[in-house]
Amino acid sequence: MKKTFLVVFIGALLVLTLGACGGGNNNSDVHDSELSAEQLYGQSCASCHGMDLREGYAPDLDKIGSKYSSEEIEEIILNGKGSMPKGFLKGKDAKKVADWLATHK
Repeated sequence: MKKTFLVVFIGALLVLTLGACGGGNNNSDVHDSELSAEQLYGQSCASCHGMDLREGYAPDLDKIGSKYSSEEIEEIILNGKGSMPKGFLKGKDAKKVADWLATHK
């Protein structure tokens, strides 16, 4: 009985943990939204990277523009890198956020 509870608990915890990253973007089919780059970031990126670009558990992005160009950031957004999965943002939304992040130096 205790083993079953433990397995269910660990499974639920894993699902919640994996589901949290990138949460909030319920418009997965929209790739050219009217939202600002900051709003898109807040919906798709902040749960991992932090609203202030630093307070999340994922790498800090507050100076990402001094390391990567807008095109390189867009490539990371589109295709993922390391433990970051691909596809949180696509199309013009990915470019909009990449351009905005590139200004953070």
